[in-house]
Amino acid sequence: MRIGLLGTGPWAERVHAPVLAEHPGLEFAGVWGRRPEAATALGAAHGVPGYAELDRLLAEVDAVSIALPPAVQAGLALRAAEAGRHLLLDKPVALTVPDARAVAEAVRAHKVASVVFFTVRFGGDQLPWIEQQAARGGWFTGRSDWLGSVFAPGSTSPYAASPWRLEKGALWDVGPHALSVLLPVLGDATRVTAVAGPLDTVHLVLRHAGGASSTLALSLTAPAGAGGTGMELRGEHGVVQLPERSEGPVAALHRALDALLASAATGEPHPCGADFGLRVVEILAGAEHSLAIGGPVEV
Repeated sequence: MRIGLLGTGPWAERVHAPVLAEHPGLEFAGVWGRRPEAATALGAAHGVPGYAELDRLLAEVDAVSIALPPAVQAGLALRAAEAGRHLLLDKPVALTVPDARAVAEAVRAHKVASVVFFTVRFGGDQLPWIEQQAARGGWFTGRSDWLGSVFAPGSTSPYAASPWRLEKGALWDVGPHALSVLLPVLGDATRVTAVAGPLDTVHLVLRHAGGASSTLALSLTAPAGAGGTGMELRGEHGVVQLPERSEGPVAALHRALDALLASAATGEPHPCGADFGLRVVEILAGAEHSLAIGGPVEV
């Protein structure tokens, strides 16, 4: 599979480009970016060309890996799907439900494979844990804390300069990660209630289709000493916790690309594809609406 990279920022440079160059099932074909000089520089670092024109890159690849802000990603993913190119998408797939729906509909209409890259969903210890807990069932409630310090005083995070994260906050940045684990285990959400906490912090309560409930605490502004992630499930089998991450996003992206290759080969949609990405956006939009009206929202 010949694959192109869309994006030249820190996420593209640190994770996507090295993985695309290393993955044994792929041929890294080139880089496109909104700044052609950056695309040329990143491509040169991995021995591939930079492209100034997106359509030219799309004409020469079978798939694209997108490492761009969600508001930009949606339109480009739509163009790539319409060109018949498979999609490795980043989370969230879009910042509005109509944009996310357009991507999902294009994937179905043009019969291309899609995978949304949630780092924890494709973690080496987390992926089998998620599958095991989903198979066991019988869960009563879940709790998920995703407390980051990207915008905390003294932060040195390379993502602190991200305008969309600054504007949309933890709900849209780390909220998708929490949902990518909770939904496969507890079932789809039917209702969400959101309450604002300090700064960008938000607390969610979800009702799931199978009867379980869950709570989420999300932040990008937690003090450095208070940051961290964790997930706990309680049910018929007692109490279990999501394994701590023991690897970085590079290994997870390799697994996500394996999933894309398998979906493209078999024609079977991946459970973490564009339709799941749309569902996550619908729930996040419902939470945003709940914050605005001060009450629960059916999703």
